[in-house]
Amino acid sequence: MERIGIIAKKNKPEAMKVVKELIKWFKDHQVKCFIEPEMEKFVPHSSLGMEEMPHSVDMVVVLGGDGTLLAAARAIQKRRIPILGVNLGGLGFLTAITLDELYPMLENILRGDYRTDERMLLKAEVWRGEKVIDEFTVLNDVVINKGALARIIELETSINHEYLTTFRADGLVISTPTGSTGYSLSAGGPIVYPSLQSIIITPICPHTLTNRPIIVPEGATIRVTLCSKEEEVFLTLDGQVGFRMEVRDRVEVKKGEGFISLVNSPSKGYFEVLRAKLTWGGDLVPNR
Repeated sequence: MERIGIIAKKNKPEAMKVVKELIKWFKDHQVKCFIEPEMEKFVPHSSLGMEEMPHSVDMVVVLGGDGTLLAAARAIQKRRIPILGVNLGGLGFLTAITLDELYPMLENILRGDYRTDERMLLKAEVWRGEKVIDEFTVLNDVVINKGALARIIELETSINHEYLTTFRADGLVISTPTGSTGYSLSAGGPIVYPSLQSIIITPICPHTLTNRPIIVPEGATIRVTLCSKEEEVFLTLDGQVGFRMEVRDRVEVKKGEGFISLVNSPSKGYFEVLRAKLTWGGDLVPNR
């Protein structure tokens, strides 16, 4: 590792403090590092834009929460470089490294002693008539949901061109295994081990109680058509990007190209992270 990028939650003073410390640490270890241009007003240092950074560094360190990492992942997706996610507080499944682990972890990384998980992506195309009006790649999920004052919406759904059902619900979440612990979980979806290759379809508050979440193979193509005419409906990607849909717009979702490579925590396995984040029986861990 000779060149490392740093991405941080810029409105978090603690993050800027850690960035300053990281810059000094990398300098002491003869590693060149770069920050985002927006961070220069807080930390004067060499910077690279988000479009340029993935092509110019060997790894990216993300300081913040899962939202910060998701934004970084969208910029990095085609480069396949490792991402080290460092949690600065709050609930984080993707940013599983703690500040206490950061510098020992970096020492290991510089020695080449680290492991990564490859996480699948989803590609979403938005069709209006016979034209693709936009497309996105996400790490977590594609969500179609109604506005605050809208009534239940109707979403005609098919898998591999075979009709599934028309969901009458508040919306629909289509997620990766990585995203299964996000909005999908809140909507009643299953927790899926993140290295599995599958797609989860979870209705949000369905009118028909027998509409349950479905897990389909990675090769499936899910097509969802908005049938409601007068309701306010939005498409949201990774909880951060989106726009208002129109009646008969359809969203086609399938496995995206490539993957995101996340550096594993050196001290905690996936189930330990899961147990800690969801506070599962913390006092009942068996003796070994």
